[in-house]
Amino acid sequence: MRKKFSPAEGPDGFVYQCRLSLSSTTVNMVADLIRGHLKKIRSRWRKLSPGQIAVIVLAVLRHDQRLCGMAGGNDVSASTVRRWVLEVIELLADRAPGWTAH
Repeated sequence: MRKKFSPAEGPDGFVYQCRLSLSSTTVNMVADLIRGHLKKIRSRWRKLSPGQIAVIVLAVLRHDQRLCGMAGGNDVSASTVRRWVLEVIELLADRAPGWTAH
């Protein structure tokens, strides 16, 4: 007799949702920074919009969400989320006089 083993949660992964307590002003400011950066580096596209990237980055920074958790739920890699976080930190550091991200 053969036994078939399959994951208990089924073929689809588990998605975790949480509510972020962020103002729309904060999200829009970070999204605008990302838009300006993309224009400056002449990036043709990103998989997600600057607004979506801003929410992901803010979730990582403000609520300490794991990179792989945010990546899996948004169909991008953890290294991509890490790169976005580092980019936004650098963009925010450029706006703060006398402070560097390094």
